[in-house]
Amino acid sequence: MSSRKPIGRRDFLRHASAAVAAVSVGQTSWAREKTVPGYLAGYEMLYTDDPGKAAEAWFSEARFGLFMHYGLYSLLGRGEWVMYHEKIPIADYEPLKDQFTAEKFDADYITDLALEAGMRYVNLTARHHDGFCLFDTKTTDYNSVQSPAKRDLIGELAEQCRKKGLGCFFYYSYAVDWRHPYTYPRNMGRMSKPEWVQPEPSYKWKGPEDFAKYIEYAHEQIRELLTNYGPIAGIWFDPIMAYYAQPDLFPIHETYAMVRRLQPQILISFKQGATGTEDFAAPERSGASLADRVKSSRFGHKSVDIATKSWDSNKTKHNEICDTMQPRVWGYQKDDDGKHDTRDDVLRKLAAAAEQNCNLLLNTGPLPDGSIHPGDAETLRQVGRYIRQNGWPTAEQWPSEAEAVH
Repeated sequence: MSSRKPIGRRDFLRHASAAVAAVSVGQTSWAREKTVPGYLAGYEMLYTDDPGKAAEAWFSEARFGLFMHYGLYSLLGRGEWVMYHEKIPIADYEPLKDQFTAEKFDADYITDLALEAGMRYVNLTARHHDGFCLFDTKTTDYNSVQSPAKRDLIGELAEQCRKKGLGCFFYYSYAVDWRHPYTYPRNMGRMSKPEWVQPEPSYKWKGPEDFAKYIEYAHEQIRELLTNYGPIAGIWFDPIMAYYAQPDLFPIHETYAMVRRLQPQILISFKQGATGTEDFAAPERSGASLADRVKSSRFGHKSVDIATKSWDSNKTKHNEICDTMQPRVWGYQKDDDGKHDTRDDVLRKLAAAAEQNCNLLLNTGPLPDGSIHPGDAETLRQVGRYIRQNGWPTAEQWPSEAEAVH
C-alpha cells in the first residue's frame, strides 16, 4: 500500500469540519429528508442514491479511529473485566455508581485529540459487560445520568463529533450483561456470568424463554442510542464469543433489521461476524477466524459453522483491526502505566492494519476521572505529526518488530 501525500494539520481539521451538513437531531426528520450527516461530507451524491454505500465508501477511506473503554471498572484501575475476573458480586460492584463523577471527561478535548492524531471517527463504550450505561436511558437507573456525574457522556460525545465532522460509533455489549437478571447462565457459556462464590440473589433465569426479557431490554437501549443522538456512523456489538455460545437465543437478523431501519447509513459490526452480513468485521489485534477457538470451547458444530461462514463472508471486506495502547486490557489498568504504546508502536499497528485492508481502531482507557491518559494523548499527537509530515505509514517503512528482526 503506497504512502499518501503528506497532510498538514490545518488540512486535517478543515477536512473534518468543512461542508458540515445541517443535521437535524431528530432521527425521523433527517432520515426522511436524507440530510447528509456531517461526517459524510464529500459523499453527498452517493448518499442520495444509497446512504449505506456512502458510509461504506467513507469508512474505506477513514483509516484511523479512537476507541475508549470507560465505565465503573475504570474507578478500580484493573481493566474492564475486573467484575468477572475477581468474581465481584453485584451488590459489591453496584456501589461504584455512587463514586462515578467523570469530572474530567471532556468530549471537546477528546474529539480535538482525535483530529490531531489524524483520526476520522470515535467509538465509546455505551454499555460494557457490567451493564452500566454512559447514556440517558429509561430502561434502568444504572447509568451515568443518575450517578453523581449527572451527565450523558454518549450525548456529549455525539454532539462534539457532529460539530467537528467526526463519525460517532457506539460500542454496545449485546451478547453479555452480567447484571441483567435474565441473561443466560454460566453453564451455557462461561462468558455470560462471573463465577460467583455464592449464588447471585438477583438472578431470575429459569429457562430459554426468559431470555426474551433481556432481548427486549437490549433492543430498547439500542433504539434509544439510535434515536436520541442524531445520525450515528456505526454500532459495534460485542462479545462475539458469547453469541457463538448460544446463537439460537439471539434474534440477530431482527436486531440488524431494526438498526438499519432506524439509521439507513449506519454501519454494523460484530467482531468477526454473526451472520456475514455485517458491514465490516472488527477482530482484535489481527484478522483471523475464531472457528478454532469456538471448536475448542465445545460450543457445538452449529456454532463452528456460524463462525466459519461469517468470517468467510466478511474477511474480504474493508474491515477494522481493534487494538489497545495498553499491553493487556482495554479499560484503565494502573499497573500498566509506563508500558503503553509509543509513537513507533502505533505507526507499526497502522501500517499492519492497512496491509490487511483494514482501518485501525486504537483504544485508550480513560482514567477514573474520565481524562485521557496523558502518555496516550502525547503519543497520539506524535502520530498525527508524523502523518502530516510523512504521510500514512506503510508496512515497508514500518514492518512489525518480528519482521524487522529478520
